[in-house]
Amino acid sequence: MTTMTETSARFREFKMPDVGEGLTEAEILKWYVQPGDTVTDGQVVCEVETAKAAVELPIPFDGVVHELRFPEGTTVDVGQVIIAVDVVPGGGEAAAEPVAPTVAEPEPAAEPEAPKGRQPVLVGYGVAEASTKRRARKGTEPPAAAAAAIQGELNGHTTVAADVPAATVVPESRPLAKPPVRKLAKDLGIDLATVTPTGPGGIITREDVHAAAAPVPAPASAPTAAPAAAPEAVAAPVAAVPVPGARETRIPVKGVRKAIAQAMVGSAFTAPHVTEFVTVDVTRMMKLVAELKEDKDMAGVRVNPLLIIAKALLVAIKRNPEVNAAWDEANQEIVQKHYVNLGIAAATPRGLIVPNIKDAHDKTLPQLAAALGELVTTAREGKTSPAAMAGGTVTITNVGVFGVDTGTPILNPGESAILAVGAIKLQPWVHKGKVKPRQVTTLALSFDHRLVDGELGSRVLADVAAILEQPKRLITWA
Repeated sequence: MTTMTETSARFREFKMPDVGEGLTEAEILKWYVQPGDTVTDGQVVCEVETAKAAVELPIPFDGVVHELRFPEGTTVDVGQVIIAVDVVPGGGEAAAEPVAPTVAEPEPAAEPEAPKGRQPVLVGYGVAEASTKRRARKGTEPPAAAAAAIQGELNGHTTVAADVPAATVVPESRPLAKPPVRKLAKDLGIDLATVTPTGPGGIITREDVHAAAAPVPAPASAPTAAPAAAPEAVAAPVAAVPVPGARETRIPVKGVRKAIAQAMVGSAFTAPHVTEFVTVDVTRMMKLVAELKEDKDMAGVRVNPLLIIAKALLVAIKRNPEVNAAWDEANQEIVQKHYVNLGIAAATPRGLIVPNIKDAHDKTLPQLAAALGELVTTAREGKTSPAAMAGGTVTITNVGVFGVDTGTPILNPGESAILAVGAIKLQPWVHKGKVKPRQVTTLALSFDHRLVDGELGSRVLADVAAILEQPKRLITWA
């Protein structure tokens, strides 16, 4: 949510918002403005990194930058003031009023609702395109006092009923929802106009959005820690400036890398891991990849071996749905998932992240290819949102791109299985009774032995291998 305070008639302060759905701190990576610069409503003023992702913060008002409260590289708690803006440049009577001291304690202020015509961004809203008029809501509408109170809550302040004009009505053009709920709906691709509100006064809640995103109720899954990925897929090293002559360089562990470390330790010492391996001839799969690249139905999307491997894993899960589950420690229950959010481990300059393809089980091959391409591009650009990394059910990590034969991947917290794909190499292989050069790779499947026994894990891995060896089974088994 975007947080701001008014310190006087002249100055306004912008606080560090919660950009990651419950995170408590963020590191200021870069300032895009300096004292004396003019800023406009919706302008990005800085980039911050949380334990989940790096995001840009837009400021929700106009003015001239008066003060930057923290330098780059500082970790700031949510709710602390990070920038003060002079909204009455030139002075006047308000010019003599000083900026209020830094507020250390966060205040539960809600983000102002975006006026019509603004383009939504990850935090806050973009610049308004034009002033527009809205029609009054027809039919059932809350009384004037209740409507103003609701709107006041959405705008981050409390409205006293006695001050409400009798003609006050709630605008019709936007459903009532707080900014964090709007962001959640945007990340999940839900149109708020189609969501049935259950909150007081007709406000759409977070639960309403989740209900709209998953119309078929599924058992509640166990709490999931910050998304992370198997450590064997090497991430790009954190930049550090070595001191000439020094024998060591110390790099602070924070942000995404810190979250990965904590999640991996928690997973390794919570879930009993078992890893199985299989080496498979993928010559026919590589021929299929070459054919699909020339297929007009696949025009405009990237076709590679990972696409076929991802589809093979989805088919194997369909044939063995018990593998797609989670362990609920609090309730001592196994939670069966009736959907597959397929995670793909991606190495980025800030560390290894695992965004996932939502409802991958429902996608056709061209749709899956498009989703994979978008996921990888967004990750490389450092624009992956926290929502894109939440809710994964199974993961693929492609260590083969580094020339590695395979590994023993560690489960992402809350997931039951992770598939490691090794390098595809030309090797001597017995084919039809003769030793021939064939394209060969090694797969490794790690699974939570509380959820998946050896028989089930073996069936899943064998199904994936069989599909890659005989890709026609994608059609017959899907």
